[in-house]
Amino acid sequence: MLRRLFSASLLCCALLPDPALARTFILTPANGDLIGELRYITARHEDTLVDLARVLDLGYNEIRGANPGIDAWLPGEGTKVTIPSIYILPRGTREGIVVNLAEMRLYYYPKPGLGVPPSVVTHPVGVGRDDWPSPTGPSKIIQKIAQPAWYPPESIRREHAAKGDPLPRVVPPGPDNPLGEYALRLDFGDYLLHGTNKAYGVGMQVSHGCIRLYPAAIESLFSQVPNGTRVELINQPYKAGVRNGRLYVEVHPPLGESDTKSGDFIALLDVVQDVLAAESHLLTEQPDLQLLPKIFAAASGVPTPLSPGGQLASN
Repeated sequence: MLRRLFSASLLCCALLPDPALARTFILTPANGDLIGELRYITARHEDTLVDLARVLDLGYNEIRGANPGIDAWLPGEGTKVTIPSIYILPRGTREGIVVNLAEMRLYYYPKPGLGVPPSVVTHPVGVGRDDWPSPTGPSKIIQKIAQPAWYPPESIRREHAAKGDPLPRVVPPGPDNPLGEYALRLDFGDYLLHGTNKAYGVGMQVSHGCIRLYPAAIESLFSQVPNGTRVELINQPYKAGVRNGRLYVEVHPPLGESDTKSGDFIALLDVVQDVLAAESHLLTEQPDLQLLPKIFAAASGVPTPLSPGGQLASN
C-alpha cells in the first residue's frame, strides 16, 4: 500500500525527490544554516497526511503544522499538500547525533574524512509525553542492539496494569515489541533511540522518554552509527539561520505547558538577536522583524524568511 502510495505521489509532482536520498544533505557554505527545500504534492482522495508523512520521512506534527486547515485523514482529491522538507540546523555543535525534542527531529552528522564531505542525515522522531519527558543533555551510544527484547520498567508496568493492560516482565523480539527491530542505548538511565511497532507515534509526544524512529530510519541509522557516538538531546523550539543572504526563522510549539506566550516570544527574539550578532555580515537584505509576531503565532515549524513577500529558497 505504502509503495503504491509513494509511487502515485511522485507522479503527482515531478519536483518531489526520492525520500531515501533527501534524508542526507551535503553541508556547504552555500547552504548556510538551512538544508532541504519546501515541496508540494497533490493529494488523491485516498491519501491521508499520516500515510504521506511516513512515506516521506516526516513526523505527524511536521506535516500537520505545515498544512493548517487540511483534514489529516481526508485531505481531499486535488488538495495541494505542503511537504516541509526544509530545516534550519539547530544551534550548537554539529557532531554525532543531535535530537531536538521540541522539533521532534534527529540530526546525525557523520564524521567527515578523505572523500567524505561534511553532511547531515535527518529523521523525524517521537519523544516523551509531558508526564514522561525525554531528558536533555549530553550522552553517547554505548550499545547497539538488533532484535532487542523489552524489559518494561516497574513504573510502566504499574501504569499498564492500572489501565487493565498488564505487561509481562519481558517482551521478546517480534511484532508486539514496541522497540521495533533495532535500538541504540544511551549512557544515562534506560533511554534508547529505537524503532517502533506503532509508526503513527513518530512526530508526537507518545513515549515514556525514549526516542522513537520509523523502522526504515532506525535501520539506516543503526548501520551508520558506531558505538561511542556523541549524542546530545536539546530543546530548541525556536531556530534562526541565514541562507543566500536572507534571515529565516523556524517556530515550533514548545513542549509542556509551563512557558507563557510572552516568555516564548521573548525567547524567539533572543534567538534571532543571537544569529544577527553572529551572522549579520552574511545578510544581503535587511530582515523585517515586524513579521516575527505573525510567524510566532502560526508556529508552523516551517523556516520562513523575514522578507515581505519572500519565498523559501531551494538548494
